[in-house]
Amino acid sequence: MRNSGIGFIGLGQMGLGMANNLAKIAAPFYAYDAVPAATDRLDGDDIIIASTLGNLAANCHLIFLCLPSAKEVNEVIFGAGGIAESAQGDLAIIDTSTIDRLEAIAIHDQLAGRGIAYADCPISGLPFRATDGTLTLMFGGSKLLFDRAKPQLDAMGEFIVYCGESGAGQMMKAVNNIIYDINIVALCEVLPLAVAGGLSTEALTQVVTTASARSFAGDHFVPRMLARQFDNDFPMEDAYKDILNVQRIAIEKHAMTPLVNAMTGSYQNAIAAGYGREPKSAIIKIYENALGTEFSDQ
Repeated sequence: MRNSGIGFIGLGQMGLGMANNLAKIAAPFYAYDAVPAATDRLDGDDIIIASTLGNLAANCHLIFLCLPSAKEVNEVIFGAGGIAESAQGDLAIIDTSTIDRLEAIAIHDQLAGRGIAYADCPISGLPFRATDGTLTLMFGGSKLLFDRAKPQLDAMGEFIVYCGESGAGQMMKAVNNIIYDINIVALCEVLPLAVAGGLSTEALTQVVTTASARSFAGDHFVPRMLARQFDNDFPMEDAYKDILNVQRIAIEKHAMTPLVNAMTGSYQNAIAAGYGREPKSAIIKIYENALGTEFSDQ
């Protein structure tokens, strides 16, 4: 007999908003976080706070994960007292964490041997979109599971894309982020040069955020670069898995990726310079240092 519950594990910056939106349509709804205080920020009065992973798994037929890396995903699923130990019936796990494509495939295959369905479904969007329920979700797994979970996915996102079989969600996320990363590096490389060439930061900002060079990367990061705000955003070294995902598929397919390679070099140079715990916009510092200038309104 199928358990009636739906569960959510991981109530961080993104997971909290997603869980709150899912709780509006799912009942009974179970939530768990390794940091018990994180559950205090949940909105719904009817949310059941699971005391352990086993308690959540024993009561749910569908579980969503939103965790920092593959390490946490593996611990939550396969560790002592984890989901796999207490799974009941035809349990399915939809993992919205961003991890390596090959790691996602390996988890899928290992769980399939235990009769547990698994899909990789990474997300794209800032925390406010998680709160608003307007994320983009990229699903990699069986079409049957996608169709089964579509109402829950719709509660958390505005753009729900079926990308293909296991690993396809992570591949799609990596492709999206690599294009984004190239855009960020272009801004980081050219803006200090423009300042060194005599253009004002005010004029530059007006043009690159309104004219044909406008992009989400510019809208998000240019004001932060100007304000020298290099915190409170996702650390660039934690996002390196996107580069690895694309590099592996490029090697497999013998692809030519000169722009990806150039972007990767800038990324690596910034990390080597000590900026790895800062956001991707901190790449601008290596170009500023080379020119002896600064893109700043300070």
